[in-house]
Amino acid sequence: MLKNRIKDLAKEIKEESIAVRRHLHQHPELSFEEYETAQFVEAKLRSIGIQKIEKKATTGLVALIEGKNPGKKTIALRADMDALPITEENDVPYKSKRAGVMHACGHDVHTSSLLGTADILHRLQNDFEGTIKLIFQPGEEKAPGGASFMIQDKCLENPKPTAIIGQHVMPHIPAGKVGFRPGMYMASADEIYITVKGKGGHGAMPETLVDPVLIASHLIVALQQIVSRNASPKVPSVLSFGKVIANGATNVIPNEVRIEGTFRTLDEAWRKRAKELIHQIATGIAEGMGGKVEVNILHGYPFLRNDPELTERSILAAKEYLGEENVLDLDLWMAAEDFSYYTQEMAGCFYRLGTRNEARGIVSGVHTPTFDVEEDALEVSTGLMAWLALEELKK
Repeated sequence: MLKNRIKDLAKEIKEESIAVRRHLHQHPELSFEEYETAQFVEAKLRSIGIQKIEKKATTGLVALIEGKNPGKKTIALRADMDALPITEENDVPYKSKRAGVMHACGHDVHTSSLLGTADILHRLQNDFEGTIKLIFQPGEEKAPGGASFMIQDKCLENPKPTAIIGQHVMPHIPAGKVGFRPGMYMASADEIYITVKGKGGHGAMPETLVDPVLIASHLIVALQQIVSRNASPKVPSVLSFGKVIANGATNVIPNEVRIEGTFRTLDEAWRKRAKELIHQIATGIAEGMGGKVEVNILHGYPFLRNDPELTERSILAAKEYLGEENVLDLDLWMAAEDFSYYTQEMAGCFYRLGTRNEARGIVSGVHTPTFDVEEDALEVSTGLMAWLALEELKK
């Protein structure tokens, strides 16, 4: 039975998958700098026996596993390879060896998992019809997103997949379980950069100044009405500012203040309108208080929509592979993912891999210096993705 063979192979390669993950974790590279990682991945693919490999978008890779009748149908599987500018605080043997860089979002798991899935599928290539396209992409963590460059470099051509499947670690879900959500799942993400300009000077002489700190304070508060008084309550929206720099002193008002934030939503028409409102409100407040403002909004990732039919099929396949009790329903998630670019091109399914183990204290969220995963999850991640791909090839 094919399912049992996949499970046996996932168990057989588990220790190798963990070793690969630990190597990647020790040698993280930032977005669009994944040169050593790409070399490592290519070497692993060739050691498995996969020879059809192409470089894409400088540090990305695409590889093919061809079964019988390879032109019949193609399914793509995706992993991201970049790390984050975070200093790791975990005291583990596989701690990052690069100061200030860490796989704090689980991309080491995604890459090692897809390599393990590739190993399984390569061993089974006489047992399925069609082609599996493996996509190892750079730069998921940095706008405009490595997926956009991979698509520009024709990673979805020759052959063109009918669907793409990706997975992402989820520290809120126990290891051994996975989560799915058909339809709208993750938000768009735009980066906001605002510079408020005034006239600085001595803090004891406010009548001679145009205070950009005061203007920026009013601006931040006023911009919150964009969501609270302009967005439909039916459309999830988030506007947050996480960085404010007013480089003055206790008695020095600076000439300018820099503000950085993010806007996220699940509706493209509202997304466009909200960005117009940010410009209008910021300009109106700054000019009304005697200052000026520059607003730069970096258009980021689109929202992520899981194809309902593909995702429902994947849910049924996951329940068959893991058991119904280990397949969870997910809620909307206001984080963003550049996997969304692929879902603009074809049917996509992006699901969550549980990596939590409370007994071992593995509970930290992604993008934190103490993030880690329960590595037993790699047996699930490699086998399940192989099973989902082969089940989809049969449809």
